[in-house]
Amino acid sequence: MEAFIDQYGALLIKATWETIYMTVVSTFFSYLLGVPLGVALSITKKGGIASSPTFNYAAGWVVNILRSVPFVILMVFIVPFTRLIAGTSIGPNAANIPLIIAATPFVARIVEQSIEEVDRGLVEAAKCMGASNFQIITKVMLVESKPSLIRGLSISSITILSYTAITGIIGAGGLGNIAITYGYQRYIESMRYSTVILLIILVVLIQLLCNIWAFKADKRNRN
Repeated sequence: MEAFIDQYGALLIKATWETIYMTVVSTFFSYLLGVPLGVALSITKKGGIASSPTFNYAAGWVVNILRSVPFVILMVFIVPFTRLIAGTSIGPNAANIPLIIAATPFVARIVEQSIEEVDRGLVEAAKCMGASNFQIITKVMLVESKPSLIRGLSISSITILSYTAITGIIGAGGLGNIAITYGYQRYIESMRYSTVILLIILVVLIQLLCNIWAFKADKRNRN
């Protein structure tokens, strides 16, 4: 064990931090883009507070198309775009581009579903009190759906974490790259097992933190 740590410990630590970096950055930007898109999909439905069937149909198709493309294919397909934005097609920064593009429509659907869970009576009450659409979205929909949004965050971030492992195929760094380079290509089983264990630990931590946050955010648990 000591020999393994001496030889590969620093490499695994670096790869773990690269994985965390890609997950955090991609999650942040996918939510920055996905939350407004998810809200738009919800409020523009028939009967929504800003009903626009044409926009909803078009936006829904775009989201569905992006979600239907396998991440590996998307990652390879947009390599020229990745080079244009990041200046390179390898490394954690380059990997963030396809991660964000792949995760944003996924986040949008999760946000849409969370908002759909909000009691319509609360929305109607806010309307009767003269609240604007923006106030209804920010003060009612997003606030009331907060626990659901947090639970959705755990699903999204864990999905993005799994995607970071796939980016190892194109040398993006992180635990996925270590698993492929050392575990698969060099047949070092200890490295393969180590990367899997570290990924499991990260998943458990994300789920635990989000569960605690969602529990505290749920008004039903405050009594």
